Order: sequence, then structure tokens, then C-alpha cells
Amino acid sequence: MKELISLLEANGFVNVKTYIQSGNVVVQSPTRPKDEIGQLIENRFGFKPSVFILSGNDLKKAAAKNPFKTDQGKSVHFFFFEEEPKVANYELLDALKVESEAYKLIGKVFYVYAPEGIGRSKLVEKMGKAFPSITMTARNLNTINKLLEMIA
Repeated sequence: MKELISLLEANGFVNVKTYIQSGNVVVQSPTRPKDEIGQLIENRFGFKPSVFILSGNDLKKAAAKNPFKTDQGKSVHFFFFEEEPKVANYELLDALKVESEAYKLIGKVFYVYAPEGIGRSKLVEKMGKAFPSITMTARNLNTINKLLEMIA
């Protein structure tokens, strides 16, 4: 992550911060630098990752709309979609979730409450089938809270 910070700073990004080895990066930029960041990483490290950009306001709004208020930060997950789903198979989602799980789609964020963990969740494992052809990335509530601290 130190090399990533150096790379971004050398290319004009300001106040670059990373959070653990997760690929979460906070930068200040006057534009949405999605393609630029992926290209810089490919040029320097030899692979082009999927880059998902959220503004500080996007992140704040997603946190404010979280329907699952809990202090169990690993139990709540935010699945950020690149675009708002046009199709969602709720019958499949309902068939996959266990009694303790819950979910809610709000705009471009799919919130999942999985108190037994997402590693065991069939809902999470197969949710891509319920939202075909949508690019997404997920973060748990602990990570969301840390990123909010970093942008404050």
C-alpha cells in the first residue's frame, strides 16, 4: 500500500490515505479518476484492477441510509453497485437467505445483515444471480466507518 500511495502522489493526487491491505484508498481529486487510477496501477504493477470510485458524499449517504443499525460491524455489509439495478430477483434472494439474515436495496447500495457471517451466507454467495450483469464491490460496516473517519 505504501507503493500505491507513492504512485498516486507522484501523479498529482493529494491527501492519499489507504486502509489496511484492502485496496481502499482515499484521495482528493477534482474529478472522478477511475480510469486513470487503474491505468497507473497497470503501468506500475503489471495488472489492471477493477476500480470503484465513491465520492465522500456517496459514502456518507450510504452510511446514513443503512437500515441495519448495529454495533456489529462485521454483520452489516454494503454492496455498492456501479448502477442502480434494473432487474432484481427478490424471489431468489428470499429463498437463499436464512431466518437471521435481512437485506434491503436502496438506490445503488444493497445492504445485507448477516450475523453468522457472509462466508457462510448462501444469500451473499449467490446474490450475483439476483442482480445480473452488475458490477459491485462490498465493504463491511467496520470498513465504512473507518473510511468515513479518513474523509472527515
